[in-house]
Amino acid sequence: MPELPEAEAARARLESGALHRTIAGFALGEVTHMDLPDEASRERLMGTQFTRTRRHGKYIFIGSVDGPWLHIHLGMSGSLRVMDAGDELPDYIRLTVEFEGDRRLHFRDPRKFGRIEVIDDVDDFIAAKGLGPDALEIGDNAFADAIGRTRGAVKSALLSQKKLAGIGNLWSDEALYRTGIDPDARGSDLTQERIGTLHRATREILQSVVDTGATYSKLPDDWLIHRRDDGAACTRCDGTITKKKVGGRTSYHCPDHQTGT
Repeated sequence: MPELPEAEAARARLESGALHRTIAGFALGEVTHMDLPDEASRERLMGTQFTRTRRHGKYIFIGSVDGPWLHIHLGMSGSLRVMDAGDELPDYIRLTVEFEGDRRLHFRDPRKFGRIEVIDDVDDFIAAKGLGPDALEIGDNAFADAIGRTRGAVKSALLSQKKLAGIGNLWSDEALYRTGIDPDARGSDLTQERIGTLHRATREILQSVVDTGATYSKLPDDWLIHRRDDGAACTRCDGTITKKKVGGRTSYHCPDHQTGT
């Protein structure tokens, strides 16, 4: 499932390819059981230009200075493609924004869990969703509160979008692997020093993935992302990677060096 780095890579594609172009129309693909803008919402965007983008956690926004915003959530398998009109389209295109000229913005989503809607204000949307601070922007004290006041598993705290927005299964596992913290450890049992170490690792991991454009093959070979298999060799000790459930979510960790708090 796309997380903060993948959403940031998509936002960057919008920034570089979809701004300052007049919207001339929309085309819908097979959209049964999908949350996409209705005709009235699409009409509000006709003739306008996107001039700015934002991202908060996993949520992407593209809008004009005074007009509405398009909110995009990639769901489980969504992606954004900025292409020319004559380019060969991939399968599973659910929505296309047609700009004057040849440029097109395509939303591709094989599994149809993504969402796109027209909203009036980004900050109001974030507040209504109850989202916590963005995981790349959260301060030390706020992170310490989000984790340290959690009586449940630290991994569950990292995954809670109400505590900090943007982290999912992949990068929570990566941060805990790097810091040697058991995903099942209670957040309230971690020392302030350990929480600080976890915060730095989380921020460094997310920024590193963002810097690669969320291209996993460009990440260091010793990262957990390259060995998310039960029984794979740990790169930080002589142990092996183990799969287990934490709060209903599948987690990969090394029980030899991720020992408690």
